[in-house]
Amino acid sequence: MSGRQPKPINEQVVVIVGASSGIGRATAEAFARAGARLLITARDGEALDALASELRASGTRVEWLAMDTGDYAQVQATGARASELFGRVDTWVQVAGIGVYSTVADLRPEDLRRVIETDLYGPAYGAMVALPLLREQGGGLIVVSSIESEVGLPFHGAYAAAKHGVRGLLDVLRMELAHEGVPVSVTNIKPATIDTPFFSNVATRLGVRPRGVPPVYAPERVAAAIVRAARAPRAEVVVGGAGHAMIWSKRLMPRLTDRLLGHFAYEVQLTDRPASPTDPGNRDTPSGDTRVRADALAGAD
Repeated sequence: MSGRQPKPINEQVVVIVGASSGIGRATAEAFARAGARLLITARDGEALDALASELRASGTRVEWLAMDTGDYAQVQATGARASELFGRVDTWVQVAGIGVYSTVADLRPEDLRRVIETDLYGPAYGAMVALPLLREQGGGLIVVSSIESEVGLPFHGAYAAAKHGVRGLLDVLRMELAHEGVPVSVTNIKPATIDTPFFSNVATRLGVRPRGVPPVYAPERVAAAIVRAARAPRAEVVVGGAGHAMIWSKRLMPRLTDRLLGHFAYEVQLTDRPASPTDPGNRDTPSGDTRVRADALAGAD
């Protein structure tokens, strides 16, 4: 990126994709407190309308648009709507994500397709639509991927594949923008396990509801990292001490790390709460869950 500094947050127009719950909702609230103008999006229009009303009550200029980030035409419409409403975009934040808990052997084609559409195509479409808007005067693309962009976990084959793809996409995009001297920053946010409703609503082929690998961290920590990246861009930001440890272990001792995770990361992800292996969860439709946290915090640093 060139030396152009980002605008102060209270002068920025920010698009947040995936703002109805969890990290996305916490991010919308954090940008609102900092004074940004917002276009919030997700599949769940009712959740967005309610969130927008809450933020407007505190004085935030916020608009919303229901859309599916895995549909390029809908992402294009989001960019056009942002331009129509605000005349520009300063920061585009891509948070939306889904998953399916399953061994690779038990994955269904529709599981893999939807996870890739949301978790890989979504960030790619976001980048494709956001870049022409950000190029005009400089700005930032911020994508929430995962530590699983480097360290995959059992039962996460589709999710880890998508997140690995996001890392490759952003690395290449960063090189291309630097080569062209384009004043657009690209930040990859890589959280460890975060206390969001993700685990309550995700599809599972395991016969039980899953849970995240501990320790678990607050979604507000990720939201704060996103706001910092909009103020002072960095290429990559890991959220959570366990995430740092897992990434460095994988880089330094890849075979041992895979062996340890293959041994220890099975039972720890399983609860005793039954779940139908045919339930699609929020794979195809929104869950309606608007919480930021799922109250699973334990052992966070």
